[in-house]
Amino acid sequence: MKRKNEKGFALILSLVLLLVMSLMGGALIVISSGDHQSNNSSDEYQQTFYVAETALLEAEKSIINKMMGPWIDVGSYDLSTPPGATAEETAAWGAYVVNLQATAVGGHARHTENRELPRNTKPAQDTPCYNSFRNIDKTNFEVTEHVVNKNFGDLIAPIFDSATELDNLATNKQIENEKKHMERFRYEYFTVNIGSAAYKGSGSSLKKTTTTAQASGTAYRIYGCGYMMPTDDDEFDNPDILVPLETVVVLSN
Repeated sequence: MKRKNEKGFALILSLVLLLVMSLMGGALIVISSGDHQSNNSSDEYQQTFYVAETALLEAEKSIINKMMGPWIDVGSYDLSTPPGATAEETAAWGAYVVNLQATAVGGHARHTENRELPRNTKPAQDTPCYNSFRNIDKTNFEVTEHVVNKNFGDLIAPIFDSATELDNLATNKQIENEKKHMERFRYEYFTVNIGSAAYKGSGSSLKKTTTTAQASGTAYRIYGCGYMMPTDDDEFDNPDILVPLETVVVLSN
């Protein structure tokens, strides 16, 4: 009876198993890398969406500041009498400054000297954000203001200045890396005065359901965009991610 020659079978079997395990390991690495990249892309898109929402909020704040006057630090703001003022104007200005100081909250008050109702007097700038809104009739399109290429990292920089606002386990290097990452995000907004609208607000009385309504309101359409740049450089015309949003706000006159 002849015996089969099985010398080297264990080696061949080991090589086959090694090859199979290598292929499985490689496949797992590719799948894991793809999931990680997908998660990163999703996170970056979500962050860009939040930046676009910030643009809408900044635009609304800008409109309110123009209508009601911007907040100023009364102690450090130059409130000296305007040059060339008459005696009557000087007295009126002095009374205004005294009232401003008396009504300041935490040293800050609204400077109402040059407040105005924002109107459409400026041409919109040709930017990726502006061109992303297909519903805009760009023929003689004018806006109240158009703010471009604002750095989101600069806006939230005060958060990074205090380590107590961050995870206590974060190292200085991690904080610096996060700051640099946030500087890749930019925002832009432009607003359009779309005319009069009814402004509704809630009132206080014995009847809890009481509301008040007045016709002296002005509606503004706000367009805002969040950008994620390829780097922290000013490659503003070629963002990796662009998220456009729009909303309408009605403010009391």
